[in-house]
Amino acid sequence: MKLPDGTVKVLVEGVDRARIEKLHAGEYYSADATLLPDAESYDEKELDVLARSVISQFEQYVKLNKKVPPEVLTALAGIEQAGRLADTVAAHMSLKLAEKQKVLEILDVKKRLEHMLVAIESEMDVLQIEKRIRGRVKAQMEKSQREYYLNEQMKAIQKELGEMDEGGNEISELEQKIAKAGMPKEARDKAGGELNKLKMMSPMSAEATVVRNYIDWLLKVPWKKRTKIIKDIARAQKVLDEDHYGLEKVKERIVEYLAVQQRVEKLKGPILCLVGPPGVGKTSLGQSIARSTNRKFVRMSLGGVRDEAEIRGHRRTYIGSCPARSCRTCQRRACTTRCFLLDEVDKMSMDFRGDPSSALLEVLDPEQNATFNDHYLEVDLDLSEVMFVCTANTLNIPPPLLDRMEVIRLPGYTEDEKMNIARRYLVPKQKKSNGLKLEELKCPIRRCSTSCATTPAKRACATSSARSPRSPARRSSRCCCTRRSRSRSRSRLAISTSSWACAASATARPRHEPRRPGHGARVDRGGGELLTIEAAVVPGKGKLQHTGQLGEVMQESIQAAMTVVRSRAQVLGLEPEFYQKHDVHLHIPEGATPKDGPSAGIGMCTALVSTLTKIPVRSDVAMTGRSRCAGKSCRSGA
Repeated sequence: MKLPDGTVKVLVEGVDRARIEKLHAGEYYSADATLLPDAESYDEKELDVLARSVISQFEQYVKLNKKVPPEVLTALAGIEQAGRLADTVAAHMSLKLAEKQKVLEILDVKKRLEHMLVAIESEMDVLQIEKRIRGRVKAQMEKSQREYYLNEQMKAIQKELGEMDEGGNEISELEQKIAKAGMPKEARDKAGGELNKLKMMSPMSAEATVVRNYIDWLLKVPWKKRTKIIKDIARAQKVLDEDHYGLEKVKERIVEYLAVQQRVEKLKGPILCLVGPPGVGKTSLGQSIARSTNRKFVRMSLGGVRDEAEIRGHRRTYIGSCPARSCRTCQRRACTTRCFLLDEVDKMSMDFRGDPSSALLEVLDPEQNATFNDHYLEVDLDLSEVMFVCTANTLNIPPPLLDRMEVIRLPGYTEDEKMNIARRYLVPKQKKSNGLKLEELKCPIRRCSTSCATTPAKRACATSSARSPRSPARRSSRCCCTRRSRSRSRSRLAISTSSWACAASATARPRHEPRRPGHGARVDRGGGELLTIEAAVVPGKGKLQHTGQLGEVMQESIQAAMTVVRSRAQVLGLEPEFYQKHDVHLHIPEGATPKDGPSAGIGMCTALVSTLTKIPVRSDVAMTGRSRCAGKSCRSGA
């Protein structure tokens, strides 16, 4: 057949199989070939069954594959030769060239039919998988098209009803909120760009939800909301005195900050770090600071935080991402001049997700927090006007972070302060919490006098409840609960200074007895109230033994103390070779408690000298200090 472009199209039909013996190349290709007849040495019934199976499978294949015309089945029905049937089926299947060549090379008709059955089954499996995939894709496309069509219809209906003109358009509302938010130029451009993206998206798409959430977070940031900071020093001093008794150093530092703020127009917020045991009032002191300066109080606990994203925010590429905890916490107190309390900064840790303490440097550094960049918001936030207050139980804080803080220690309260705190704060608070009326509980605790330390009842009031700072509050709560349970009687419950500590009618016996070093002077003991050091010397060969679960530093202090004693043997009246004739055993009680530190060196040295010279040591003297080296003096303090 000659085509219009000059080419000739030839239809060739195969007649027989042949093997090329020799190929001739000339004006055209020619070859010497040997015919290869089909091998039909099997039973005709068996070949007939295979042929029928091939036709049946090929019919199923034609139904799945739309590329094969149904007329082929009519042509197959008229073929009587089994070999010819197999060749025709192979010609109409979408097989690779190598597969077709393999079918061509099979001379055995039975094997050829069996091979075609396997090939048809394999192709049908592939076609069925393709059909399922096409069905799923088509269903998804139809669902998306249907949703888009319905949304467009809804918009058209709303427009006809006039609802969109009355303010029902969500995009218009977002535009108005962005204009009124008071964002800086960078944030306003970012919000405008995201809003333009939202206009081009389908409202039901997943990407539209992500963009909408991002715009909402930008609008929640307090860009221009500020509270008027009160710089009245007298008022601040009055508020601090009302809320807390004692803590003069902390109050003085806050008043100094306010005094400087009166002189300068804008002062970069200081970072105060209140360090002390639980229950001394660190968190409540932060609330008082906020109230005295008229700042909004925001608290964020950092205990157990391991993920850096909690400080810097998550990337928007992740599912469920959101801004940093500091941004989310600030949105509850929408104000840029807030008092931010970072609680338990010493409890942060690090793992494979990053180091939160390093990320916190940018938040607390006055030179960097004016342009703090959150990973989720991707715009700069100004934290320079925020007054940061940190709390910690210990100084287990990374040095770079600690360098940016002003550490104020709250070691605890004296007995006089405990009495006043109980009288002014704990008892009134527990009365209110337990629903007691004013006349139902009488607590005649007065301000402690100078003889408080020598009055047994008042000492019990301050020390016998417990060693924890929170225990007096629990004891007062128990007193009020006991009175509440006896509310059937109209008698009034009176709590005196002695009954406050261990009144049999209201509370149990004292929970903790004060730790005392012992009565009288001892020869073989030295040390203080908190850590007791016991020493014993027995005849031996100069062995130095220590027990009590001691750390490496305390073990070195024992060796240094023995060296000091040996270097001063003549001054102390000891034999020069005493260490070769005696074994020395130092024991630190409470062996289950780990102990380490260099401050017990002077106590160990004193215990060794006492047991070697048989000179008693006073049991009411506390020592602290370290033995520096042999031949030099040991520093001690009482």
